[in-house]
Order: sequence, then C-alpha cells, then structure tokens
Amino acid sequence: MNLKLAQIFLASSVALLCSSAAIAQPSPAASKPMVIDAAAVDNSYQLYEGSVVKVDKKTRTIFFKNKEGESKFVAGPEIKNFDQIKKGDRLSVTYELAVAIELIKTKSDGIRSKVETNTVTSSKANEKPSETIANKTTIIADIVEVNRDKKLVSVKGPSGKITTVTVKNPALLADVNVGEQVKVIYYDAMAASITTPKK
Repeated sequence: MNLKLAQIFLASSVALLCSSAAIAQPSPAASKPMVIDAAAVDNSYQLYEGSVVKVDKKTRTIFFKNKEGESKFVAGPEIKNFDQIKKGDRLSVTYELAVAIELIKTKSDGIRSKVETNTVTSSKANEKPSETIANKTTIIADIVEVNRDKKLVSVKGPSGKITTVTVKNPALLADVNVGEQVKVIYYDAMAASITTPKK
C-alpha cells in the first residue's frame, strides 16, 4: 500500500471530513449481525505502517519505507510540528469501526432521525505530528418486527430502509415490542501518527 491514505488523513482532507454520511450506509463491515446490548469494535485495521528513512526539511518531504517498498509524502503547512519528525520514526495509519444498538423504552411517535458529528484531534505543540478524524452517526429507528425464536429484531431507519439485527442477549427480547424504538450508533475513526520507536 502506498501513502495515499496517510496523505488523506494527515492533511485533513475535506473529502474525508464530509464522508460521514457514508457511515450510515451499510458497509461490508457493518452489514453483518450487530450487537444490541453493547458497543464493540467490529473491525480495526492497520492501513499503513512504515519507518521514516529521510526527511528533507527544505521541501518538507518525508520518505517512508516498509516491506512493500518506499514512499514519499510532501507535508503541507497544515502538518503541525514538522520539525519533530526524525529519521527512524514510525508512521502508523489505522482505521476503526464500531456499531452499537441501544434499546429505548418509548413508543414510536413516527419520528426517525439521523445526527452526524465529526471531530478532529491533532498533536499538541512540541509533539510529533498526529491526527485523528472521528465520525459518529446516531440514528433513531423504529422496531418493525421481533423474532424471539431466532433472536432477531428488524428496524426501520429515517431513510425507510429495514435492517435486521441479531440480539446478543436474548433476555432483552422479553420486553421488546413492535412500535418501540432503538438508537443505532455508528462510529469510525481514522488516525495517523508519527512516533519514536521504543529502544
């Protein structure tokens, strides 16, 4: 893998910041049965990991190397603390997705909603460059079907799409009925950081 993803994250790409709407859409990671009584990380990926082999301060170019070969990245002015980057440092780019469903003991009033939030966390002064971009989408959905034998609940979100999820704890289904609502939370975070390896 090249450093294209690292460039997107480190440079605070506007496209990435505006992509939270995609989180609410079923993805290969989110389309599998989801847990209703606990938030758990469904997937965590190491997108890139490599060592800094050279830093050209005049052109603000960083050269990286890993088992797949060498790559380079020109750091724009938005990359803070560039002077902290040294040969031998490690670049790590990771992605994490979590999905949680929370029961809400209220009758549906017919209102389903979707709220999206984005947060960006960057390194502090005198720290090596790092940045985390997190997206959170909260959806209020109606329960449209309950199958206690198979431990399944079908919910309808604001788009009208019906999704069937598996309930981890079947005891929860004893008091779950059609017409009530659930809160679905999709969370994903992409992080890039440069660190000094421990000796």
